[in-house]
Amino acid sequence: MSNDQPTPGQPPEDDPFSKKPPGSQPPPSSGSPYGSAPPPPPYDPGPYGGGPYGGADPLAGMPPLAEPGKRILARLIDFLIISIPLYLISLPWGGAVMSDSNNDDDVGDVFAQTYSGHQLLWSLLALVIYVAYDTYFTHKDGRTLGKRLLKLRVAMLNDGRVPDTGSAFLRAVVLWVPALLCCPCLWWLINIVLMFTDKPYKQGLQDKAAKTVVVVTN
Repeated sequence: MSNDQPTPGQPPEDDPFSKKPPGSQPPPSSGSPYGSAPPPPPYDPGPYGGGPYGGADPLAGMPPLAEPGKRILARLIDFLIISIPLYLISLPWGGAVMSDSNNDDDVGDVFAQTYSGHQLLWSLLALVIYVAYDTYFTHKDGRTLGKRLLKLRVAMLNDGRVPDTGSAFLRAVVLWVPALLCCPCLWWLINIVLMFTDKPYKQGLQDKAAKTVVVVTN
């Protein structure tokens, strides 16, 4: 990447959150052949180490990684933003979830339900809405409404930019299809455990698929 100053009329960088590459720093002015010591980067990769194969850390120059607790809370906010209106809309048709049994006292019915045509319809509708919501806001500026409230955002691991449409869509599909159609409890458990234990980037399965991370914003 050239270090020349942009010519007059050149558009500014389109993503204000992208990390600043080392080459963007101004050249040193000292007489030493190696210049003066460079200023410290805005992100200290110390707690996360270098790259996974010993190379440069892709997060160098980016904001710190988001704490798992804040990520979980942001996801819960997003879930409520969508699920509450969706449930209210479904009430005239009997609600989004229906039991196949008439025995209201049997607690096991809650866990033993099978998909009826009604349930499948609402599950598919919810899937489309959740995926569209995540894809739109993640591609727009990396922040769903929940992430915006908690000052978090999704960034591409390789360069810190806002994910493109393909990456945002893949991330949303990997997150929501298993969560809504097959194994919600197990899927959320796996992702929560990964956010706390994955090193060095605290990636959930959706992050690994789309090659993203979640970072802190100002």
